[in-house]
Amino acid sequence: MTLATRSPEPPGAFAPFGVAAPFAANSISYIGIVVALLWWRPPPRVENMLPRERLGVALVGGLRFALASSALKATLVRAAAFFLFASAYWAMLPLVARTVLGGGPGLYGALMGAAGADAVAGAFLMPRLKARLDADRLVAAGTLGTALTLVVFALVSAPAAAIAASLLAGASWIAVLANLNVSAQTALPDWMRARGLSVFITVFFGSMTAGSLLWGQVANTAGIPAALLAAAAGAALAIPLTWRFKLMQAADVNHTASAHWPQPIVADTVEPDRGPVLVTVEYDVDPADGESFVTAMLEVRQERRRHGAVGWSLQQDAAAPHLWLETFRHGSWLDHQRQHARVSHAEADAEARARTYHRGPEAARVRHLLGPAPALARGRAALS
Repeated sequence: MTLATRSPEPPGAFAPFGVAAPFAANSISYIGIVVALLWWRPPPRVENMLPRERLGVALVGGLRFALASSALKATLVRAAAFFLFASAYWAMLPLVARTVLGGGPGLYGALMGAAGADAVAGAFLMPRLKARLDADRLVAAGTLGTALTLVVFALVSAPAAAIAASLLAGASWIAVLANLNVSAQTALPDWMRARGLSVFITVFFGSMTAGSLLWGQVANTAGIPAALLAAAAGAALAIPLTWRFKLMQAADVNHTASAHWPQPIVADTVEPDRGPVLVTVEYDVDPADGESFVTAMLEVRQERRRHGAVGWSLQQDAAAPHLWLETFRHGSWLDHQRQHARVSHAEADAEARARTYHRGPEAARVRHLLGPAPALARGRAALS
């Protein structure tokens, strides 16, 4: 008795050269990137006279900025909602090629090649699409395209249909990724760009990793088609659930440092690590404008927090309701100096809107209160 066997699949393009050939070709492709990086020269930057932040302080500052930036937070939410479900495509693609479609390395390479080719084509079409659709609609369209790809993989077992679906997946992937990247970039000033993008990349890879684990477990329990359909349903449902988190909120924001804050007046030299620093700003506001003033100050609060201020508060004088006191703290004098150097034109505009409610011939009074100097602090501790 003879066993029926399936005809072997045609080998992939690199099969005659061995398994190492694709890796060698990929490594060679990086030569152009390396040459471009060596040739590129960044534009001149304004020299910052302040010392660099320590690594731990910089990391905390990056996380604090991300939590206080509505534009970046919206981008992160949309990114997590997409990558969590879109990860099913990349995680399940080898299983789809082998188990669902009954193929091998050649078919898997064809599916990957189709996605990559249409991603490149989509990049060339992106400017034309952006002229017709905004970033939110492009991301929604890309998410729906990814969901449709997953549905085709789950319900259709024809290799030709799977390759066509991968073409759609490639175009959808680049549409979403490009717009999320730009939205994250525009939300960040220069001094926070590297740290902010690292948060974005962490969300990107974290969501992809969590999604891959999730859909792998679902496939192991309920089967590959069920996992693909569940991921498709989740991606489609995420669109209305996250629609209020708008992208490109800071596309027209001027993040350039404004240098509109005057240097604090001090009686003597202040050591950089002296702190904490309590900053108070006193406003004289017509009681009739109190509600509008408080609303305007909420935007100022976000500005202070993005620059590392903690303990922000706005208090009204019980004896004189027209007087309002804004307070916030920095860990050290150097931290507050960094806020002076980094405050932007957009943040200056937010402050100007709040200060339109301030009355009187003089500007709002600003005071800088320092924690005890080390010698004084030791003396106070000895007396207590």
